[in-house]
Amino acid sequence: MRLDELTRPDFPILGRLINGRPLVYLDSAASSQKPRQVIEAMARYYETSHANVHRSIHTLGEEATELYESARDRVQRFIGAAAREEVVFTRGTTDGLNLLAEAIGRTLRPGDEVLITEMEHHSNVIPWQMAVRDRGAVLKAVPVTSDGVLDLATFARLLAGRPRVVAVAHVSNVLGTINPVREIAARAREAGALSVVDGAQAAPHLPVDVSALGCDFYAFSSHKMLGPTGIGVLYGRRAALEALEPARGGGEMIKEVWLDRAQWNDLPWRFEPGTPPIAEAIGLLAAVEYLEKLGLERIAEHERALTGAALQALAAIPGVTIYGPREPERRGAVAAFNVAGIHPHDAAALLDAEGIAVRAGHHCAQPLMRRLGVVGTARASFSVYNSPEETAALAGAVARLESML
Repeated sequence: MRLDELTRPDFPILGRLINGRPLVYLDSAASSQKPRQVIEAMARYYETSHANVHRSIHTLGEEATELYESARDRVQRFIGAAAREEVVFTRGTTDGLNLLAEAIGRTLRPGDEVLITEMEHHSNVIPWQMAVRDRGAVLKAVPVTSDGVLDLATFARLLAGRPRVVAVAHVSNVLGTINPVREIAARAREAGALSVVDGAQAAPHLPVDVSALGCDFYAFSSHKMLGPTGIGVLYGRRAALEALEPARGGGEMIKEVWLDRAQWNDLPWRFEPGTPPIAEAIGLLAAVEYLEKLGLERIAEHERALTGAALQALAAIPGVTIYGPREPERRGAVAAFNVAGIHPHDAAALLDAEGIAVRAGHHCAQPLMRRLGVVGTARASFSVYNSPEETAALAGAVARLESML
């Protein structure tokens, strides 16, 4: 049985009609749909076990704490972290990257360099801009080549400046490019830099082993991997995490407080102030279980086939420009494209009239749009529930766009 045939019955929203047509949801890179198993796990928690965690000794508090911390254990295994203390729950990828930029930013000195790339999502640009601005440091970027991959020769030259941080996307949310993060992390460490990986577009689609990648930090979001909004994960290599001062204060992140000082809590809780997203952690746990049951290798194979079919079909349409590597093996489950003479917003609106949901705009990657020489693109993105028939429907609708105007 095909993966989409196995999974589609688990997603209630996929039975909805859009403009009288069956929903073709091709916007999972922005936010994936949720299986019934995730929805029910969160509802069950609220109906039977809700309480605050860690501080309560009553039955509900202990049940909620066990559920919340079991989610951490499951995520640890899912990403190959060496210890549960290396898994910090955040509000999402953006929150995790901001947490790092705030904490690391306090250690920057005038003239220090932070290295990003031209293909980064704004979440891996703006926090570092703010960090270097506040400390008099310098932000530099690795360029993107004409075929949509990083210029590693320039990266090597930029490392000669001994940057303090190298921050890079595992998978570009526009180009789909799968970056060689293991090599980048190793070279960053040789140069004395911390490596920070934005894994938002990788963790839902590819097997990820952070220990094997060798990066110092890795951030990703639940809502892009079939889980709820409002929670994400920041992996930090234990030694790297322990070297950071907490960026945010409040309850739970401390052991003891005096009026003029405090003693921080152990890892990972020193980076989790306040009441955490408990129900969302339980939803993330259910999403991880769902993905693991399907198998990440099988998921990657399924989505690679869909991406390859979409790229081939779109490339055959006159006037269509595709961005990023053409080989499906070199890219994640996204296909960004433009149609000559049609603004990407108009293309998305016309496709929506056909029941096809795609993203349009700059995708929170305006520096990359400028590098590509466009104001934006349309973007189709795929997940476990998408089918070959849906990629064919996309291509057919794109071919008719001019006549729809």
